[in-house]
Amino acid sequence: MAQQPKATIMDKASMGRALTRIAHEIIERNEGSTDIALVGIIRRGEVLACLLANEIEAIDKVRPKLGTLDISFYRDDVTRTIAPVLHATNIPFDINGANIVLVDDVLYTGRTVRAALDALMDYGRPRCVQLAVMVDRGHRELPIRADYVGKNVPSSHEEDVRVYIEPDDDRTTVEIWDVAQEQGATKEAGGVQ
Repeated sequence: MAQQPKATIMDKASMGRALTRIAHEIIERNEGSTDIALVGIIRRGEVLACLLANEIEAIDKVRPKLGTLDISFYRDDVTRTIAPVLHATNIPFDINGANIVLVDDVLYTGRTVRAALDALMDYGRPRCVQLAVMVDRGHRELPIRADYVGKNVPSSHEEDVRVYIEPDDDRTTVEIWDVAQEQGATKEAGGVQ
């Protein structure tokens, strides 16, 4: 029997509304979009950054600069991963003095954002760095907070909050999955944990 999510907390329409709201908030806080650059954390942050750039352009008639950031070697758990999956960082603009908006799908412990900040600083010294996420699920382990949040989703450590976005995925939703149930199913199937 195929695993099912515990709950769907955002559908395509609500994710679209959240992106539109975040785009308005970014424009307002930065007094326009001419001085901002969006940098998506690979993978889903990259897709969300592109969607946000589209929204900002539709609202303010100026497309913000757009880049992607691979944090594979900046993670504090890289030594526990046998072979991290590498992607290409693509920041085709000078970040020195820029207003950077880092974009990611889910903010959880804050460790991914910490790694992204370390990676970003290797490319220069921005004027400021802001953070936009689709979901903030709490449980921070580092003093990091998002400036722009699509939805706050209180969740337990036994749950996994997953963002799916077309065309990379077969649907555009935010779902909560029961991790304990999935681990039990893996054990029953004889899988490795």
